[in-house]
Amino acid sequence: MKWVAATPEEKVRQGFCAYLIDSLNYPAVCINNECIVEINGLKQRCDTLVYKQMTPIMLVEYKAPSVIIDKSVFEQVMRYNSQFHVPYIVVTNQSQTYCCKMDYDNMSYDFIKEIPMWSDL
Repeated sequence: MKWVAATPEEKVRQGFCAYLIDSLNYPAVCINNECIVEINGLKQRCDTLVYKQMTPIMLVEYKAPSVIIDKSVFEQVMRYNSQFHVPYIVVTNQSQTYCCKMDYDNMSYDFIKEIPMWSDL
């Protein structure tokens, strides 16, 4: 167990991870927080990676409730995803949550209405 400061962003992370586990049946063991990613030689941290059968399938970026989710937030998460190529991207600040299904054939993404249940991944 690791203790972390209860910042506004951390509260969003804990709430969202609980939602994945309790409501969407994601196994806790498949949720990896504070993942190191190296981009252009610089080590950065993406907030959460969800794995299924040892393969990353979802990247989640959290923002504090006071942070507006805009283009720069999506650019940030897409930079992280350049290393993982996951099928699903989620961005949330607790009051707004966006889920995208990646389309690598067309180098685009489509917003979907709901985060998939674990059994649908």
